[in-house]
Amino acid sequence: MSELPSYVSGVFLATVAATFGFLYYGIKLAQKNKSSNHAIVASTFIMVWLFLIALLALYDFFLDFDAMPPRLFFVLPPPVIAIITLLSIKRSRTFLMQIPITTLTYLHIIRVPIEIVLWWLAGSQLVPYLLTFEGINYDILSGISAPFVAIFMVGLRSKNRIGAILWNFITLGLLINIVSHAVLAAPTPFQMFAFDQPNVAVFHFPFIWLPGFVVPAVLFAHMVSLMKLFAKEGELR
Repeated sequence: MSELPSYVSGVFLATVAATFGFLYYGIKLAQKNKSSNHAIVASTFIMVWLFLIALLALYDFFLDFDAMPPRLFFVLPPPVIAIITLLSIKRSRTFLMQIPITTLTYLHIIRVPIEIVLWWLAGSQLVPYLLTFEGINYDILSGISAPFVAIFMVGLRSKNRIGAILWNFITLGLLINIVSHAVLAAPTPFQMFAFDQPNVAVFHFPFIWLPGFVVPAVLFAHMVSLMKLFAKEGELR
């Protein structure tokens, strides 16, 4: 990792910051009461989580590839469980439904620099090319198409509910595709792909934030957007 060009980590950290910014901005817009502290509380929890997994990565906690359960189990499932829990509780779900769908859709733009970073990491032999757009990862199309969907399908002046639903399902499928392959390409007892060059970058700082934060944030944007799109009442906003 020490030989990795600094611009790779720099672009990745900027993308993490952008992801955080989209979430904070969306939650801020959902606050009807200007004195509400939802955005502060949410951002605090996120920052504590980011600090915790970064600290563990810096102390090589995730590098025990023979551990059972795999150490990656402590990174991806917790935020996914948190998302499911928030969407299962009526009060929190009602609040999250107030986040503008345009903001949630624009968030997916961050998938473009993420794919570029993965390609750079593959060039440094830290992830297999299988996980890049040269392999089976077409997730970059999600990021490229996001602005068009935000403008022409869920924008203020142009709405296409069916088109937005289809786009969310397709791009959610692309996310599931790359995440599942990334997990199975990691050097754990469950590895099934890329034995010559396994997926090791995500076990190091700062790239631990990819499965620990960026992927859950993208999943969150999809889940809330789909809930809004399938809502029987109310207009998209």
